[in-house]
Amino acid sequence: MSSMENETSTAPKKRGFPVLVLLPLIVFVSLAFLFLFQLLMGGDPSKIPSALINKPAPEFALPHLEDLSKDGVQMPGFSRDDLIGQVSVVNIFSSWCGPCRQEHPLLEDLAKLDGFQLIGINYKDKPENARRFLGSLGNPYDRIGVDNTGRAAIDWGVYGVPETFIVDKTGTIRYKFIGPLDPTNYETGFLPELRKIIAEG
Repeated sequence: MSSMENETSTAPKKRGFPVLVLLPLIVFVSLAFLFLFQLLMGGDPSKIPSALINKPAPEFALPHLEDLSKDGVQMPGFSRDDLIGQVSVVNIFSSWCGPCRQEHPLLEDLAKLDGFQLIGINYKDKPENARRFLGSLGNPYDRIGVDNTGRAAIDWGVYGVPETFIVDKTGTIRYKFIGPLDPTNYETGFLPELRKIIAEG
């Protein structure tokens, strides 16, 4: 065997570039273009359409947050039945969520208004952390249900934390806000929708 043949047989084979390495980059770029398209078209990225708008809230039953009391009474969990008969604002929150902390003062203000109940879904959180979060920032909720597994959030079509829904007296989801409420979207978008739904009776 010649030396040239020997070099050829022992040379390492060239490997093709693994396409899977590029997959995360492709997904990221696609989402970035979608976000940019929404902004350029004048859309609000917080108002992603939801398949549940104008449809009944899903069936669920969430346990209470242990050892969390209000006015000396254990705060109740909640189920779909608790949404019937009065307008409800349902807020998905967690202690580990930075934007939840940012929007919390607005929820405290919201709780001072009349005509609805304010309900929290505590998402994939540790009970002690959730209690500490509410103890330091205040507890604006009338009820809090614990969603340890995230199953209820999936049923509600939640994209991330925080999200806030308005449910009418019939238990129908009428409005969904994705992301943290801030003073602008709270005053110009969320509150007008809430007042309109309350006024409809």
